[in-house]
Amino acid sequence: MKLQPDYAALNYAHGEPVLRGVFKQQADDFLVEEELGFRPDGEGEHEFLYVEKIGLTTAQLQLELAKAFRLPVQKVSYAGLKDKLGITRQWFSIHSGLKSPAVELNELPVGVRVLERLRNQRKLQRGSHRGNRFHVSLRSCVALADQWQQRVHDIAAIGVPNYFGPQRFGRNNLEQVCAWFADESRAPRARNQRSMLLSSARSFIFNAVLSDRVGQQSWNRALPGEEWALSGSTRTFADSQADAVTLEQRLREFDIHPTGPLWGEGGNKTADVVAALETSVIARYPELTQGLQRHGLLQERRPLRLQVLDLQSELNGDVLTLRFRLGRGSYATAVLRELVNTEMS
Repeated sequence: MKLQPDYAALNYAHGEPVLRGVFKQQADDFLVEEELGFRPDGEGEHEFLYVEKIGLTTAQLQLELAKAFRLPVQKVSYAGLKDKLGITRQWFSIHSGLKSPAVELNELPVGVRVLERLRNQRKLQRGSHRGNRFHVSLRSCVALADQWQQRVHDIAAIGVPNYFGPQRFGRNNLEQVCAWFADESRAPRARNQRSMLLSSARSFIFNAVLSDRVGQQSWNRALPGEEWALSGSTRTFADSQADAVTLEQRLREFDIHPTGPLWGEGGNKTADVVAALETSVIARYPELTQGLQRHGLLQERRPLRLQVLDLQSELNGDVLTLRFRLGRGSYATAVLRELVNTEMS
């Protein structure tokens, strides 16, 4: 089985993009700033660092910080993964202990700056950040009349499909996971590599389900049998637990969102029309679904809709600047693809 995560082939919610432009022509064309949602308390055995990096993955910087503090890498934690390309600012915590001497961070790689340094009682947990703020510049933009302004308005008002971005799949993650599921002797040795491949398989299935619902124009509205997600939470609840009028109102207010499957054991949590739709999509990929269940992943749900907060835009000559905020686990590329056909420089 060969699968290609063709991001461009996924259905658009707002129609074909109305702009063309070049993305990430220079480092400051993409700036992401992590928002914790809480303030470190100023004391404790965990040292929190707010770090700016250019040209490193989060995992690479985690290793560099472990070296600087002369600690095992397991003592260095972060809330979320950030891109290698562009400028990213994110929090790390180092379990250095109450009596550890102050560590000078003068030998970190070029392109790394510590912007803030505080103590906290507890370490930073994965997924504990509130979200990310983005500042994106797209160059050599060609606009289709003034339609881009209406498109920005629609995205702010309605949101976009919550697709996993192409970076989730790497260069050949799906090829590797298909080979692994077909022959267990080809399983990656490293635990983090296995985890990455399993996540790629789940993300591919989720995108396929979401694309079908976008094609049916039901990605942001209620169908019978939904499993709903509370905004900003991992909690879900079934369609039958609230009346239809209340659900519609909460949906309009972005308080709840329809969800799609992150596949695993436990079967489909939906019913009625939604269950039939998801079953038809999932049936296309039996090798992936069976492999995910065989490896013990439990089924979870992910919102189909992504709310784009504080969206601002400006087209100056042929440079389009966008500023917006997203909740954790969401991708800026899901926003950009609805507005711009991009080329990577």
